[in-house]
Amino acid sequence: MTGPRIGTVVWPMQSWPEAGDTWRRAEELGFHHAWVYDHLAWRGATPWYDAYTTLAAAAAVTSRVRLGTMVTSPNFRHPVPAAHAIKTIDHVSGGRLTVGIGSGGTRRTSDGGVLGGPEWTAAERAGRFAEWVGLLDRLLRGPETTFEGEHYSAREVVSEPGCVQRPRVPFAIAADGPRGMRLAARHGAGWITNAVAPGREAPEVVRSRLDALRAAYDAEGREVGDRILLTGFTGEPWLESPQAFADLAGRYGELGVTDIVLHWPRPGTRWDADMDVFERIAAEHGTGVSGARRPS
Repeated sequence: MTGPRIGTVVWPMQSWPEAGDTWRRAEELGFHHAWVYDHLAWRGATPWYDAYTTLAAAAAVTSRVRLGTMVTSPNFRHPVPAAHAIKTIDHVSGGRLTVGIGSGGTRRTSDGGVLGGPEWTAAERAGRFAEWVGLLDRLLRGPETTFEGEHYSAREVVSEPGCVQRPRVPFAIAADGPRGMRLAARHGAGWITNAVAPGREAPEVVRSRLDALRAAYDAEGREVGDRILLTGFTGEPWLESPQAFADLAGRYGELGVTDIVLHWPRPGTRWDADMDVFERIAAEHGTGVSGARRPS
């Protein structure tokens, strides 16, 4: 079927090897991509396992589905060890990794707040985000990086042999405001939104953000990359039925969304859903083949 590609967020709450079975199932169902949240904890959910370690393990038990973080936080990961882990996962997966990156959460218990120190203002968070992405870009392109920034530094970091994907693993940048949009246009092969804005309907939110994204890409002289919609936060009935999904996917596809991400059903939560409906959606809208994509 034509329309946006589909992916799923796999909750990092299962121990191994049960979690491995879920990642393999995501591939078998035909999802184009499968993602994991990058938090230290999340809304009181336990257990909660590490995103990068999980992706390395998932890469080893799958062969086709594209893998990614939804999204990496700059607030508790330094770019140097993050780049090292990213290159490793890219090699383990055979070039199937996309690094989703955002400005991180504001809850102290789930993000950088657990490391201690003062609270950051919105401007400080945005500045750290931009510097983190720029340094990560340099570290992954290599061959050697020395950098001294306001928030992060690196000294004579050798990047060879580098990533499987060239010139580096693609980034998908989660951003809603002008500064983040510019960051996505400068460094991103993709962009992520959850369509949440108080008092506004989700389609209109996506439409206006896509307009801003296109303007940012035009200013950088680049073509707009993947436009990824993370569902599950706006109350829309994505998993009510295959027809409901098809109707919504068609509507957002017309707006310009290229990829839609569904949460793996999680009983007893707002992300609960009929597993049969979930699997039928994957069968009708997935392909089972994704492979590696080169960043734009």
